[in-house]
Amino acid sequence: QVQLVESGGGLVQAGGSLRLSCAASGRTFRTTYMGWFRQAPGKEREFVAAIGGSAVSTYYAESVKGRFTISRDNAKNTVYLQMDSLNPEDTAVYYCAAPLAKIGESWSAGYWGQGTQVTVSS
Repeated sequence: QVQLVESGGGLVQAGGSLRLSCAASGRTFRTTYMGWFRQAPGKEREFVAAIGGSAVSTYYAESVKGRFTISRDNAKNTVYLQMDSLNPEDTAVYYCAAPLAKIGESWSAGYWGQGTQVTVSS
C-alpha cells in the first residue's frame, strides 16, 4: 500500500519559515517527479513545486519562486519543501503528491498525502 505522509506544518508569523517533509512508503519514487500542492479555504488546489528524480529539474509556481525550495532524499524516499519569507497568502493545506507527470502547464499525480496545515499570521 502506497502512502505519502506529510509533516512539519504549523502556525508561523509573517516573515517566518517552515520546512515540510513528505515520507513515501510502499514503493520508491526515486525516478519520478515528486511535488507539493496547496489548497487555501474557498480556493482550488494549486501547484506549488516539483522536483525530478535526480533533483536536477525543479519547477515552482510564480507565487513562491525565490521563497520556497524543494529538495529530496532518495535514500529516504522523502521530499521536502523549505518555505521562507512566508506571508498570510501562503496559508493553506499543503499536500505531497507522487509520481507527478507534467502535461502542458498542468501536473497530474498518482498518489496524494493527507495534507498538513500551514497558517501564517500577519
